Amino acid sequence: MSNQLFNQDNCDCEVIHQDAVKRVKAKQPGEGQLLDLAELFKVFGDSTRIRIISALLHGELCVCDIAVLLGMTKSAISHQLRLLRQSKLVKCRRAGKVVFYSLDDNHVGAIFRAGLEHVNE
Repeated sequence: MSNQLFNQDNCDCEVIHQDAVKRVKAKQPGEGQLLDLAELFKVFGDSTRIRIISALLHGELCVCDIAVLLGMTKSAISHQLRLLRQSKLVKCRRAGKVVFYSLDDNHVGAIFRAGLEHVNE
């Protein structure tokens, strides 16, 4: 069998399966949507932001709470929270002088849990 190794990533045929291509093309999201999705996953691509999302899964926290939890400065956490807010992954609410952060909606937690489930397979 070792003499018959082949590259599974390459197809050796030249046949285009027009029906399959047409079916999939009709269901593909638009280019703009795919670019937005790629940007979303870039935001998830930073371990600090992932740790913040993980913490916020359990409820709202202020910058000071998150900084202590992650062992980082408030400034560093604020910077990451700003990026998460711009991407609509977290939201905030003010209570007097304190600003509390939470996940923007249930989708954020679902994306996080799906990714975690995948890496734990």
